[in-house]
Amino acid sequence: MPISMAQYGTGHGHAAGKWLAMTRNPAVEPLGIYEPDAAARAVARADQVFAGARWYESREAMLGEGGLQAVAIEGRNDESLAMALACAGAAKHLWYDKPAGDDWTGFLGLVDRVRAHDLHLQMGYMLRYHDAFKQVGEWARAGMLGHIFHVRAHFSTHIPVSGKANTRELIGRHRGGMLYDLGGHMLDQVLWILGRPRRVTAFLHNHATPELPHFADNTLGVFEFDGALATVEIAAMEVRPMARRFEVYGTRGSATLLEPFEPGGQIRLAIDEERNGFVAGEQFVTTDGPSRQDLYERELASFVATLEGRQPPDRDLIHEVLVQETLLRATGALPGN
Repeated sequence: MPISMAQYGTGHGHAAGKWLAMTRNPAVEPLGIYEPDAAARAVARADQVFAGARWYESREAMLGEGGLQAVAIEGRNDESLAMALACAGAAKHLWYDKPAGDDWTGFLGLVDRVRAHDLHLQMGYMLRYHDAFKQVGEWARAGMLGHIFHVRAHFSTHIPVSGKANTRELIGRHRGGMLYDLGGHMLDQVLWILGRPRRVTAFLHNHATPELPHFADNTLGVFEFDGALATVEIAAMEVRPMARRFEVYGTRGSATLLEPFEPGGQIRLAIDEERNGFVAGEQFVTTDGPSRQDLYERELASFVATLEGRQPPDRDLIHEVLVQETLLRATGALPGN
């Protein structure tokens, strides 16, 4: 039997891709969508991706749908946590797009509900399904690169100050600005390799958005571990195409995802001596370069496989909590570093 799912919200930048993934997956029965904002609902209904979708008139109608098992949370970041809390309270599994709000106490309440109802919570950090990121993570965790002493992530973007789509104005509702909006993608990778940082320091500056003086458009997070450092750099105004990079340095080797890593797939690997089928020195390893839609579909396939009992979660609940905790430590929403 397919997994019956609904989508709550259309305001997230990934919302259309997630609905498309549900309609394409034969193991999923997409029941419908509830968007509480009338204006946002009108915009979404005009989008060809949502053509033919059923639209619920209320949250109660969606959550009361017979057989509904899981919900994709696709509201804006300032509304998604309340959406997730309602769905977890109704004992629905959550495919929850990032990040999980900026209310730490509220997020812990969500985790409590997930545990109480024995639910699966999977956050929408799609790069964990990117072949090159997976490969570098496996090398680092298996010790192929030796002791990891530094990870550097550069994940800047170029977004307008205002408009109808994702904008600096919209992101400015959240403390931490760009680090809040995109930092979780990189922290998902960094923490998978290094665990919990003992100290977090962030530099949150406005250097190019005078219209929004409170908005952190140029950000840097520095994460200190026992025996390692990590840096995450995110700005809002990098010229396209962005030079996004992910670099892992160890005492016996280094691995760098070369830009652009979406779709990308090329890794520069340097190791101190021959091992695991690789030669000493520099070499380039090519992996598949999935599209953004491919990544959404891989996310969903993993979510479904866990619900069906065919595999454990790719990231357990402890890791999902760690990413959110570290992100809020970096943005200042969770004091005490």
